[in-house]
Amino acid sequence: MLRWTIVFLVVAIVAALFGFGGIAAAATDFARILFFIFLVLFVISLVMGMMRRG
Repeated sequence: MLRWTIVFLVVAIVAALFGFGGIAAAATDFARILFFIFLVLFVISLVMGMMRRG
């Protein structure tokens, strides 16, 4: 999932460089959403791993 976040971030940067405002905004929003989903899943897996040890 982190790979998709990076892909959409790169798409947003390239689209912004070429002046495609709508495409850049959509790709940026999608990358941001995927990043936060990845972050939540990371924290959940971190907490579950700590609970298993303790």
